[in-house]
Amino acid sequence: MLFPCTRHLALAIGFACVQTAQAEGPGLKLQPALAGAAGADSARLPVILSADRVEGTVDKEAVAEGHAELHQGTTSIYADWMKYIVESEDVEARGKVRIERGGDVITGPSLKYHMQDSTGILDQPEVTLAPRKRPHSEPVTGRGRARVAEFLGEDKYRLKDGVFTTCKPGDDSWRLEVGELDLDYTRNLGTARSGAIYFKGVPILASPYLDFALNNQRKSGVLPPTFGTTGRNGPEITVPYYFNLAPNRDLTVSPRYMEKRGMQVGAQLRFLEPRYFGEAKFEVLPGDKIAQQTRSAMSLIANYADPRMAGVLNLNRVSDDNYFRDLSSRINITSQTTLPREGWLTYNGGWWDSGWWNATGRFQTFQVLQDANRSIPVPYWRTPQLLLNAGKQDVKGIDFNFMGEWVDFRHPTNVLGRRSTLYPSISLPILTAGTFFTPKLGLHTTHYQIDPNDNFATPPSKLSRTLPIFSLDSGLIYERKTSWQGRDVLQTLEPRAYYLLIPNRDQSRIPLFDTAIADFNYAQIFSENSFVGGDRINDANQLTLALTSRLLSSATGQEGLRATLGQRYYFKAQQVTLDASTPPRGYRLSNWLAALSGRLTQNWSTETAVEYDGRDNRTERLTVGTRYQPEPLKTLNLSYRYLRNQFNQVDVSTQWPLGQGWYGVGRVNYSISGGRVVESLAGFEYNADCWIGRVVVQRFAVAAGSATQAVFLQLELNGFSRIGSNPLDALKRNIHGYMPLNQAPQVSRPGGFFD
Repeated sequence: MLFPCTRHLALAIGFACVQTAQAEGPGLKLQPALAGAAGADSARLPVILSADRVEGTVDKEAVAEGHAELHQGTTSIYADWMKYIVESEDVEARGKVRIERGGDVITGPSLKYHMQDSTGILDQPEVTLAPRKRPHSEPVTGRGRARVAEFLGEDKYRLKDGVFTTCKPGDDSWRLEVGELDLDYTRNLGTARSGAIYFKGVPILASPYLDFALNNQRKSGVLPPTFGTTGRNGPEITVPYYFNLAPNRDLTVSPRYMEKRGMQVGAQLRFLEPRYFGEAKFEVLPGDKIAQQTRSAMSLIANYADPRMAGVLNLNRVSDDNYFRDLSSRINITSQTTLPREGWLTYNGGWWDSGWWNATGRFQTFQVLQDANRSIPVPYWRTPQLLLNAGKQDVKGIDFNFMGEWVDFRHPTNVLGRRSTLYPSISLPILTAGTFFTPKLGLHTTHYQIDPNDNFATPPSKLSRTLPIFSLDSGLIYERKTSWQGRDVLQTLEPRAYYLLIPNRDQSRIPLFDTAIADFNYAQIFSENSFVGGDRINDANQLTLALTSRLLSSATGQEGLRATLGQRYYFKAQQVTLDASTPPRGYRLSNWLAALSGRLTQNWSTETAVEYDGRDNRTERLTVGTRYQPEPLKTLNLSYRYLRNQFNQVDVSTQWPLGQGWYGVGRVNYSISGGRVVESLAGFEYNADCWIGRVVVQRFAVAAGSATQAVFLQLELNGFSRIGSNPLDALKRNIHGYMPLNQAPQVSRPGGFFD
């Protein structure tokens, strides 16, 4: 049966034109006669066809002419002429064809399409893909053109003899020209065959086969090459290959050619399991053309954790002392001198409730990389170290704590020994809403078994040390409501007093296995020991007084600003020193410690600390850091670091817009006392919407009297790939607050305490 339908009438395919119609917008749409209709499939969405004129055979085919439209779910087809076959669900369209699928729009002169499995072919297509969200970045829209577009299923495309870009219409700053391009958004996978990337009309990369991840997700394949140059290695290129072994494992193999040295091969294996995770790295450079030797490096970091146990394995090794200095390795791009080789395992447990005690076993050695300009001391090895810690809180108001240790110290040249330590203690916390008062009493016992080394004729000996330790920690907390820069805040005033009493014991015969003088800072003045390590325990009869004031948000309780001031008073002269060459303390009042940190205004924040010697009226240590960030991509960091007789440095770093898409990035760390630049970085970034260009030059010291220079050139094609050497890690490490251009949040200023 043939039927005609007049202008602006719609046909529900599989059903005859019925007499009832209702107005919808500028035209009319017929209601489908579902009851009793032949071939009706209620499991599938209906196909709606409309045009100026529709005619055909019921339940077989329909032909639409003039402003033809076909709709099914999220798929719509528009054309001057269209034919639909009911049984096979095939569509044929000609003349100004446009097909829309889930926001993707493809246009061309003619189309053949199968509705049931979303497959088909479109000649001479113009393709505009809907924005796809990328992790940590703004959504990216892709577009292209080709000789033929094939529809391979829902969200799958193939372009033949095509061009693809993420630039806006009218802008072909970069484009990918391919013999064949597959875009599979169901797997976020792109594959290009016989492809070449053009930038500003110039081919910059060509490959017979190139696959890449859409939406920045993981997949196996060749990663974009990295180009660069350094003073020690000359021009270099790295072409990594990524193996997506499993959802929780991957491997990256990175051949790296350096003009001055040769071919280096690196590999990185990452793994993630429910209870353990980590990564292994390895690099080898056979026959370094400069050093005339094979050079290698390895690193393994593995972590284990379950409700009862936790452990870490950290193994590192390089073939020679100058490996990092010469190669700026990807295992560590800056120089290291002491490489740990250690593993530890901790068990947490308790008899009647878990977590009140834990035991740890540790094995630790080191590889020390010596510097020709200075000797680097070799630390003692712990082979092994056993630790036991226990604590029960609020047992009839009393807190019980215990610390135990046994460690075997080994060294290639110094004396050897074993140390065992027992330190039980009890405390009685008395707490109220605005006060705390905590007396504590402990007994610290240490035993040593000293063995001679081949380089020492000292006979074996046993040493012991027993010390009672008493402390009293107390403080008050006052609060008041006030305002700061027009905001309601809560200001606190928190005085604190800490008294410590430890008798003197002669410790001059005890070797220094792992002990040094602790840094004098605000946290240390409330500790029991002025030494780090267990070989020295200071004698003490001292009182520490400090005052802290904070500004807290009245709405959230978030801390916005903190100011502290503290000093220690010694009631007796010092008797225990680190060694015979260290003079005892000759004063009763310690240096003043003061600090200010937080957000001063909406745009300014600071981190400042000072140690001031009031006896000689001089500054011993000063750190002043301030940051100005009025909005994303606008950051200025200023800092000054001073340590008397050691260093005097000023540090400036910034990321700042220069206008018309240009941004400047830079950092200078200048030693005032040395009269030289310790580290510097300078470069430019350009954001052209669909691509970002970066050029960065970095120079840094890798050893005493030695420095290296690196040049980074990178082209980032938004939504596609990055080409060149990647400076992002260097920028984030050197410029506090640096933000990649395509990851800036769309807000006028950064959030914080005052928001």
